[in-house]
Amino acid sequence: MLPVRGTRWDREAAHAGMLCAPLAGLTVGLCAAAVGGVLLFLGGGALLAAVATAAIPAVLTRGLHLDGLADTADGLGSGKPAEDALRIMKRSDIGPFGVITLLFVLLGQVAALAQLYGQSWAHGAVGAAVAGVAARCALTLAARVGVPAARPEGLGAAVAGTVPWRSAGVVAAVVVVGCAVVAIPFGPYAVVRHAFAALAALAAAELLLHHCRRRLGGVTGDVFGALAETAATMALVVLTFG
Repeated sequence: MLPVRGTRWDREAAHAGMLCAPLAGLTVGLCAAAVGGVLLFLGGGALLAAVATAAIPAVLTRGLHLDGLADTADGLGSGKPAEDALRIMKRSDIGPFGVITLLFVLLGQVAALAQLYGQSWAHGAVGAAVAGVAARCALTLAARVGVPAARPEGLGAAVAGTVPWRSAGVVAAVVVVGCAVVAIPFGPYAVVRHAFAALAALAAAELLLHHCRRRLGGVTGDVFGALAETAATMALVVLTFG
C-alpha cells in the first residue's frame, strides 16, 4: 500500500516486478521489525512485539496475501473439480477451511516470532526480514516460465510465466545467500540455520505450487498469496529450531 506510482502494467513490467519481489518483502519485513522493536523498547514484551510484527505485513499489503491463503484453502479444501474450486476461490466470503488455515498460520507466525524476540530484538528483526524476503522469493519462483495461469484473467494470468528459469534461480540463490549472511553476527550455526530456513520456505511453497497446479491447473492471484504466507511461516518455524 506504499504510494508508488506505476506508469504501465504489461508483461514486461510484470517481469521486472516479480524479479524485484524479494526487495518488497525486505521492506515489509524491516517495517514489521521496526514496530516490534519499538514495542520491546517500551516494555511491551516479546509476545506483543510478535503480534505487531505479524500484523504489519497484513496492514502493508491490505491483507492481500492472507486473503489469498484463505481463498486457496477454501478452494483446495472443497475437494471439488478445478472449475468449481476456482469459483469458490473467487467468491468474496470465507469458508471454514479458510478460517482454520488463517488461524493456525497466524498463530504459528506469532509463536515463532515471540520465541525469536525472546532471544533478542535482533533475532526477531532478522527473522521478520528473512520471512518477508523468502515469502516474496516464492512468488518470483512461481512466476517462472512453464507455470501456467489457472484462469485467463486476473493477477495470476498477468504475471504467470514472466520470469525466465535462469533469472528465477539467480534470485533464489541471492536470497538464500543473503539470509545466511545477515546471520553471521549470531555465529556459524545461525548462518546454516538461516540459509536452511530460506531453502525450507521455498521448498514448502514449491510443494504447495505443485499441488495447486495439479488441482487447479495453474496459479491465480490467490495462489500467489497462499505461497507467500506458506513460505513466510515455514521460514519462521525453522528459525526457532535449535
